[in-house]
Amino acid sequence: MRIRLFLIISLIAGIAVVSYLFAIYQVRAEKRALKQEVAKRSEVLAESMSVSVEPLTEIRSHRYLQRMVAGYGNRADLAGVVVYDDRGKLLATDSGVVQTLKTVPAAVDQAIAKDHGSGQFLTLSHKLTYAYALPLHQDQKIDGVLAVFVDASTIDAQSASMWRQTFIRILVEMLIIAMITLLVIRWMMIGRITKMAEWMQDMREGRASSHPPLPEGDMFKPLAREANHLARSLAAAQAAAEEEARLRATAESLWTSERLRVFVETKLEDNRLFAVSNREPYEHLHQGKEIVYMVPASGLVTALEPILRATDGTWIAHGGGDADRETVDGRDRLRVPPEDPHYTLRRVWLSKEEIEGYYYGFANEGLWPLCHIAHTRPTFRAEDWAFYRVVNQKFADAVLEEMKDAEQPMLLIQDYHFALLPRLIKDQRPSCRVAIFWHIPWPNAEAFGICPWQRELLEGLLGADLIGFHIQSHCNNFLETVDRALESRTDWERFAVNRRGHRTLVRPFPISVDFHEKAESPSAPANGAVYLERRALLRELGVEAAFMGIGVDRVDYTKGILERFRGIERFMEKYPGYKTKFTFVEIGAPSRTHIKRYHDLLADVEAEADRINWRFQTANWKPIVFLSRHHSHREIERYYRAADLCLVTSLHDGMNLVAKEFVAARDDEQGTLVLSRFTGASRELRDALIVNPYDTEQLASAIYYALEMDPEERSARMQRMRRMIRDQNIYRWAASLISELSEIRIEKQETIRVP
Repeated sequence: MRIRLFLIISLIAGIAVVSYLFAIYQVRAEKRALKQEVAKRSEVLAESMSVSVEPLTEIRSHRYLQRMVAGYGNRADLAGVVVYDDRGKLLATDSGVVQTLKTVPAAVDQAIAKDHGSGQFLTLSHKLTYAYALPLHQDQKIDGVLAVFVDASTIDAQSASMWRQTFIRILVEMLIIAMITLLVIRWMMIGRITKMAEWMQDMREGRASSHPPLPEGDMFKPLAREANHLARSLAAAQAAAEEEARLRATAESLWTSERLRVFVETKLEDNRLFAVSNREPYEHLHQGKEIVYMVPASGLVTALEPILRATDGTWIAHGGGDADRETVDGRDRLRVPPEDPHYTLRRVWLSKEEIEGYYYGFANEGLWPLCHIAHTRPTFRAEDWAFYRVVNQKFADAVLEEMKDAEQPMLLIQDYHFALLPRLIKDQRPSCRVAIFWHIPWPNAEAFGICPWQRELLEGLLGADLIGFHIQSHCNNFLETVDRALESRTDWERFAVNRRGHRTLVRPFPISVDFHEKAESPSAPANGAVYLERRALLRELGVEAAFMGIGVDRVDYTKGILERFRGIERFMEKYPGYKTKFTFVEIGAPSRTHIKRYHDLLADVEAEADRINWRFQTANWKPIVFLSRHHSHREIERYYRAADLCLVTSLHDGMNLVAKEFVAARDDEQGTLVLSRFTGASRELRDALIVNPYDTEQLASAIYYALEMDPEERSARMQRMRRMIRDQNIYRWAASLISELSEIRIEKQETIRVP
């Protein structure tokens, strides 16, 4: 009630002030027009009278002049008439005017001085009067002045009437506006606020939808946006609480985002956490006249965000979006996530030459093929190595700046782009706990030894307190490489390296994916829905088939896409009954295409798909559909859920999360995973059909076995794989990494300078 009263009073006061100002303007304009009308009328009267008066002044006939003036004074529209000589002396007058005039009006003096008519407003007998003086001439000389006095009191009367009308109009307007305001408040505000309150109550009790009952207009847009964020946060909190309650009830130890957050808060206490990666978690882009943000499809964001949220940490990354510079502050920072800020993103800017040399050059033409045994020769260029060192130093400067106020910071470095960074940080901040996770394989010592700068890379990595790989064999390869290349003591029992007073632990941390488990168990209708979804997807692709396979990859020579296609070709040759029945969909996202090796590979993959299709395709069917574009995770999940099998045929892979994503998506507990034995995932997903992608016959047989497998066996295999991923999910990976790092003791150490 108080708010409504305040709003009404404010509106009335505003309208009253505006109306008053307009009324002043109108009244003044009206008075000005009336005065001009009186002046014009007086001038006309004086001109007409002067024709009769002027001859009498010329002959100095005062008696006739007085009689004529007295006659004019009887007119209703005149207050009086006076005739003066050329010196301002009274010659003839209306007696009423003479009694009220105390002095000669200024208009008379002005008329004599300037020899033309002059007028003025004055007050006679408490009435507004207009005096107009007109010179009278004899032989072209001023012989006298005729002064006409016109009653102008009607001007004040009309002004007073106008003010009364304005007051009444304002009063009526205020009453109408008050009524309209009450109606608008009741219809537009109170009703919607009431609905909003009901929605919030339903949301709190778990009965409402996530979209608040507010219109999308500008007035309610900020409130609707914040209500949406609140709804999502509340829904997430409720889901987390329900999941935790369920896990406690069943005595399970499943890791969730909420559990990871609480765990990290306990482990880190007041210590700040910092993360470094080449790719940023939020990228801002221009979309028309607006700036939008994009979240890359990355398990890394899923894993690290709960940690950084819990600690109000900082993520340092390369700002690659075309609108990134427009969204940061003066220190290249911004708070993220954009809709619910909980931690800081610090962007590092790289020149085109630095990106070419550090990222595309040394990292992806040197280290990537060096670490992947995929029979592609690495390219090492001195200028690329120089840019790699420069960029690592640039990131080190940014990290040190961000952590300058942190007493015992913790740093998580991600991947092969930053092999030198651990040592650069440790030299400047010995109290910082540093971990680096190497997301790609580590080859054997002989293979890595061909790198001209292997000692510098190893020295950089050994600046870390903890080095993580996906699997134990990669840890073993790293320790063997260090043992051969550097003077150090390798502790094989504890899997650690001691070099110049600094101890580095080497541990396997198999990365995984987020796992969302539905409460309901799979049923026959769900399987029927999967079949309908498969038909719909294939129809969108212009293909009719009963069975579908799926492959999801970056188009990279390590992924074995060509070997996969040859296996499908051999499958069609060996099992012709599946012609027109089985279609394989390859979602191949182009990657690093301005590197010649990748550009040529994309052309080879397209050519191989066309060649095989030309052999077998019919009017409504073809064995391979190659989708060469980036797809969102939601788009890919449709294919995961509808496919009969998923082919992962990497020639060498640190882990390969596609295999785990496929299993996590199959809540119907159907579908078969055909998995290369050269992936890290094959160590965990033992119920997949493990194959050698170089063995075309074996690959063709595995496809056949996957399609012909007994449904019960297929379901049992999928259940066991899903249980493993559910228990060993991305949150457990992050918790293990943080737990290991937080327990490391920081000791004084000798500073090592890399030449």
